[in-house]
Formats: sequence, C-alpha cells, structure tokens
Amino acid sequence: MSLKEDALSYHVGGKIETIPTKVMNTAYDLSLAYSPGVAEPCLEIAKDEELAYTYTNKANLVAIVSDGSAVLGLGNIGAQASKPVMEGKACLFKKFANVNAYDIEINAHSIEEIVAFCKALAPSIGGINLEDIAAPKCFDIEAALQDLGIPVMHDDQHGTAIISTAGLMNAMELSGKKFKDIKVVVSGAGAAGIASARMYRNLGVENIILIDSKGVITKQRNDLTPQKLEFAVDSNEKTLKDALRGADVFLGLSAPNIIDKEMLLSMAKDPVIFALANPIPEVMPELVAEVRKDAIMGTGRSDYPNQINNVLGFPFIFRGALDVRASKITENMKVAAAKALADLAKLPVSEAVKKAYNLKSLEFGKEYIIPKPFDRRVKGVVSTAVAAAAVKDGVAKVKNFDEKTYLASLNETRFHKGKHN
Repeated sequence: MSLKEDALSYHVGGKIETIPTKVMNTAYDLSLAYSPGVAEPCLEIAKDEELAYTYTNKANLVAIVSDGSAVLGLGNIGAQASKPVMEGKACLFKKFANVNAYDIEINAHSIEEIVAFCKALAPSIGGINLEDIAAPKCFDIEAALQDLGIPVMHDDQHGTAIISTAGLMNAMELSGKKFKDIKVVVSGAGAAGIASARMYRNLGVENIILIDSKGVITKQRNDLTPQKLEFAVDSNEKTLKDALRGADVFLGLSAPNIIDKEMLLSMAKDPVIFALANPIPEVMPELVAEVRKDAIMGTGRSDYPNQINNVLGFPFIFRGALDVRASKITENMKVAAAKALADLAKLPVSEAVKKAYNLKSLEFGKEYIIPKPFDRRVKGVVSTAVAAAAVKDGVAKVKNFDEKTYLASLNETRFHKGKHN
C-alpha cells in the first residue's frame, strides 16, 4: 500500500478513545460512579475547588485547543480538518508522558472568542495546549491566558524554541563559540521563529537576523507586527543570501530548498544549520555534507540525525507542570527543559535506544546533540527539571517537592502501554 492508503486506513475510527478508570460491574459500582454517590465529591469540591484535583481527572488532563488556522505544512484548513492532527497530539501526550488529553477543535477564530472559550473551559482541565493557531493572534491569545490559574502553552511557539535551544547549547559547546559572539539567522517570522529568537536572545545571543517572506526585518520597513518589530535591525542586508554571510547559526522554519552551495560556503566556520521545514527542509543534509564538513546539521525529520521535534518537549513540560499543579509555564521552566535535554544528550545511550533507531553506536557529537524521543530517560529528566523550576519560581501549588523522589517515580515507567502497543 502507498503512504496515503496506509495513513487513511490507520485513521479509520480515529486514534483515541475514553476508557473508565474505575470498576463498574455491579449496581453498587454504579451507585458510586453516578447517582447517588457522585454527590459526595461534588459537595466536597463545592467547599474547596482544589479538591477537583483529587476527585476528578483534572490533575492529569490537558485540552488541546485549535481553530485549525495554521496547521503545520497544511495551512488554514479549518477546525474540522485539523482534528486528525490534534488527535495525534493527544496520542503523543499519552504515549510519552501518560498525560490524558482531549482534542477540542473550535469554530472560533478571533482573539476574543478563543480567549473566552479557554477561560470557560478552564474548570474542566489541568492545562491547555494551544495548537496550530495562526500568528500573530497566537501571541495575544497565549498572553491573555497566563493568569488562568492553570498552565497554558502554545506549543508551536515554545516547543520548537525549547528543542532547538537544547541543540544550540550543545552545538556551541562542540564548536567552542559563545552565545554573545554568534550571528543567528532565523528564516520564518511566524510563531516558532519569533519564540525561538526570543529564547536565543534570553540566553545571550545579541546578533539575530529575522527574515520573513519579504526579506530581512529591518527598521526601515513599515509593515511589521509588534512581534517582528522586536527584532528589527539597522542593516543593509535585504535577503537570506545577504544575511547568511558570516552567520554562525541558521534556523529554518520557512520553505524547502532555499539555501544553495554558495550560501552555505558563505557561512562562518563550524556553522549550525537547523533546517526544519517539513517534509522538505530549507537545505538537504546531503548538500550540506557535500560542501561543509564542519557543519552541525539538524532537521525536523526522523530519517536524519539531530531531529528537532516537539515531542521531546510538550508531553514532559506538561507532565512536570501538572504534577506540581503549576499555575503557569514560566520562562525558567522552558529554559530548564532545554538544559535538561542538552545535558541528557551527553550521557551514554542505552542499547535499547540504539536498537530502536537501528544504530550500532550513538554518542555525543555533531550527529547527536539532541536525545532521541524513545530514550526512556527523557520523561524523567525533563519533567523533573520543569517541576523544580516551577517550585523555584513560586508558581507551584504542591508543597514539599523532592526532586529525587519525583524523578524516581517517573523512571518507574516510560511509555503508556495501550492495547495497541
């Protein structure tokens, strides 16, 4: 069968279902699950709303909310058509971090409508993963929900930023370069590009060139959103070709095959190239290998080394945030996740991970700067780092948090063993 036929067959009936967690075999079971027994937890929660975390699934439940206006690689396909993507996200939450998730696609597109919907939804869930919502409205929506009392994150922004930052940390270590000294070119000024640029800047990168479909974002332009204006520079550089001269880092979140040999050769020594356009990156790894033996290359694809994929982030960020009942996801929590991933890549890799990827060897270096998603340690180290950062930032409701005990509890199991595993 072709990939199309296989994919359509795979999705028949959808990818998720609801399964009761309690036994319901007798009349007495039903009297506990529903009437009259259900009144008891309702009355307790009415007296103290925090008890919803004890007597309902709220403590381990994330809503994946999307209007389908910016689906990766597909664009504005609308709420209904985006549902398979959001179901897939729910599967990854469960598979990798045992977080329950509901996909909720809404026919609402304005900032005000989406914010109002999320606020109305908040009592039912422990966190909100905003997904595939177009820029620039996604920035305003996420900002408006930061005081909701539960963690809210637009993963299209921060997932890419966190994972690419982890890779960049290790790439800089390998090259011996310092954040403050490098020139970074970001092609693509949407949600992920802006968030990545912000994170790099917060880590000390001073020279960031942001490029959109009209070219380099300079102060001379009069068509910039507030988010793009943050990165407007005084420069004579107008095109991607101009910007790449002397660049130490390229982050691509734009279009396929836009970088040629001449542009690669114009980059600085030991360049870092993260070409994340999918399925065809801004430059293929084969071309980079041909002309730049000193380059560190990463893509969004699983069939090349250094896959920069959000699955290394969002399940574990929410796992850690939920487990300490964080009221929000702070910048320090995001940085903690990136540092945890960077540190993990330096540790010896298990035979099980090598086998999963059909590799004889795998060790820290140019072709391994990011951990693999099937590394059983990712859940523990990232979730723990996020949870600890939440406690340190004072946004965690859970008291007496012990990192070692929490890490040990997460390491007991790695993947959710569903009936189709």
